[in-house]
Amino acid sequence: MSIQISNSATLDRVEKLRQTKILREVMDKDTVAMFEDPLENDMILNMGPQHPATHGVLRVLLRLDGETVVKCVPELGYLHRGYEKIAENSTYHEFIPHTDRLDYLAPLSNNVGIAMAIEKAAAVTVPERAVYVRMLVSELARISSHLLAMGATAMDVGAMTLFLWTFTEREKQYDLFERICGARFTTSYTRIGGVANDIAPDVLRDIRIWLNQMPDRMVEFQKLVNRNRIFVDRMAGVGYMPPEKAIALGLTGPTLRGSGVNRDLRKDQPYMYYDKMDFDVIVGNDCDCYSRYQCRASEVWESMKICHQVLDKLDSMPRSAILADDPQNVVASKANVYTKMEELINDFMIINFGVMPPKGETYSKIESPKGELGFFIVSDGTGHPWKLKIRSPSSSNLQALKFMAEGSMVSDVVAIIGSIDPVMGEADK
Repeated sequence: MSIQISNSATLDRVEKLRQTKILREVMDKDTVAMFEDPLENDMILNMGPQHPATHGVLRVLLRLDGETVVKCVPELGYLHRGYEKIAENSTYHEFIPHTDRLDYLAPLSNNVGIAMAIEKAAAVTVPERAVYVRMLVSELARISSHLLAMGATAMDVGAMTLFLWTFTEREKQYDLFERICGARFTTSYTRIGGVANDIAPDVLRDIRIWLNQMPDRMVEFQKLVNRNRIFVDRMAGVGYMPPEKAIALGLTGPTLRGSGVNRDLRKDQPYMYYDKMDFDVIVGNDCDCYSRYQCRASEVWESMKICHQVLDKLDSMPRSAILADDPQNVVASKANVYTKMEELINDFMIINFGVMPPKGETYSKIESPKGELGFFIVSDGTGHPWKLKIRSPSSSNLQALKFMAEGSMVSDVVAIIGSIDPVMGEADK
């Protein structure tokens, strides 16, 4: 016997209950809460994943009361490529190019991070000159990332000119990257035990020439928007994140330092030769979008200081080895592989069977442009990691979006995402 329901209101209620039951089964509790007990004028809105301000692959589910965000649920995973599983099925050497595709705005920095993690697991010592070269390319990558963050954040709130200006300087950097390693974007420059090749003297000279003209350009960039009334109104006081909440959520990088927390791995847990460098950790105390923007802009100046110090060091030291002398773990130069039988055999073994760190667990981290980039490696003594987990700053920092967006306006969500500066390639992994 079937029950006939004729009342349209009852039909709507039954359908709503059925949909709620389905939501409970397939969605998390935050998403289900979006649809429960709505006010009369509440509206559910999908911002993304196609929305350009959500960086193409971030879905933000919003519940709105008018234009005010009542609830916000960020949904990641639209760019998930299974990199941690790919790592388990690759040799350590083979996985290095995949890190270019994590934070693809700073591939040189990612390369350094994974190489340091493997070297820690395999107990490989890197030559001094190679360490300074790594520091130079890491700081150039930080400048490149922050320039795009400045331009993209300004464009998100309606200022197009700054984006074009910062992109122009990044293009000059990409020309330099191509001369350093043969690639502009996906560099794969770092090697286990050092770097692929030394930087030619004329390229070092041109890097310094580019750095010398950057202060004037930075002044122009900052004059354009720093006191622009529309830009300040869109950024100041928006996306408030108190320091204690930022720490509780595990935020790192400029997103954390913009909330007044003085935390930078280059100072607090120095790696490479950062303890020998003279630079300041930039901290903003306003805890809002404008504070995070200012942190990134000021960090460009500090990275330029570091680059000049590294260039001075590279110019003063002899051109020495840029790869460790460790045949079991380090791929030899092509010149030696083609001319020496022993080097050819070692190259064959590393390429085919991989570096084989002893059994154990290691965690290595660097201060990437977005924050703490960490690699947790579990080795079973073979040439493939038994497990490799990536602690990506964009993924952790996006946890702040829900807290910062709720209570804000819809238009503020765009500015908040820009101030977090996520790259979804490393957020989804």
